[in-house]
Amino acid sequence: MQTRALGNTNLQVVPLMFGGNVFGWTIDAPTSFRILDAFVDRGFNFIDTADVYSRWKPGNRGGESETILGQWFKESGKRDKVILATKVGIEMGPGKQGLSKRYILEAVEDSLARLQTDHIDLYQSHREDESTPIQETLEAYQQLIQQGKVRIIGASNYKAANLTQAIEVASQHNLPTYQTLQPEYNLYERKPYETELAPVAEKFSLGVIPYFSLASGFLTGKYKTIEDAKGKNRGAFIEKYFNDRGSKILQALDEVSRDTNAAQATVALAWLLAQPTITAPIVSATSIEQLESLFAAVDLKLDQTALDKLNQASAY
Repeated sequence: MQTRALGNTNLQVVPLMFGGNVFGWTIDAPTSFRILDAFVDRGFNFIDTADVYSRWKPGNRGGESETILGQWFKESGKRDKVILATKVGIEMGPGKQGLSKRYILEAVEDSLARLQTDHIDLYQSHREDESTPIQETLEAYQQLIQQGKVRIIGASNYKAANLTQAIEVASQHNLPTYQTLQPEYNLYERKPYETELAPVAEKFSLGVIPYFSLASGFLTGKYKTIEDAKGKNRGAFIEKYFNDRGSKILQALDEVSRDTNAAQATVALAWLLAQPTITAPIVSATSIEQLESLFAAVDLKLDQTALDKLNQASAY
């Protein structure tokens, strides 16, 4: 199966990343284990989570996703088959947030314990922390890399100017630099990434791993009306897409789907994979059946006619 380098590193990933935000939120541990087995047994190797997943679910405290992943690593023995990514920075409780050196060094130990592993392949700043000097954050990551607890670092939800500044500070002080970027990007949400972040990613050869790759399920075509989305776990995320532009995008996806005999989700992911700066879109599934349309995207090569149709429908 084809692989792509992760930033300026020798880490090779199959270009599809599984998003672990569903573990402990929309699926329980046994279902998570089955999906993880299916994902890895098909040759995929890139999994994303965060310490804060899924603190937003009533009754959860955060750490549920990492805990389930750790249980799966222990039971399956497949830790060495996975390039594991997690994140730090979003509030986990009083005094437990941000990117200070003190907090990062504390939070990483909690994540390692939950994940039942001795290292994290890709440790990401979940969002910017303007109260902490960039140099301090990078010095914390340097210590973790030297200790072998982290291999490389990445940024999530960073603005272009701040990402550039962080990379420049790393260069000036001989500190580890961000190798990846995790932005919101999909066929509907194009403008912020393409106009601001893509030039930075290209300039510094960052590995880009976009989240909401399927616009919370909107691009799969399973929600035909705004009423279909109401009451669903991701309903609040989806309602904003139901407008004239969203309808044009769904129509184009439907046409390309019929032309290629591929599911709309497959087409939407294949469009992302055709974008020059994208390394691996993040995808999630709550059943084995849903995985198949995601897997197929890696092998679907859209021709220029299909790409033009999708680009025109989603133009901004």
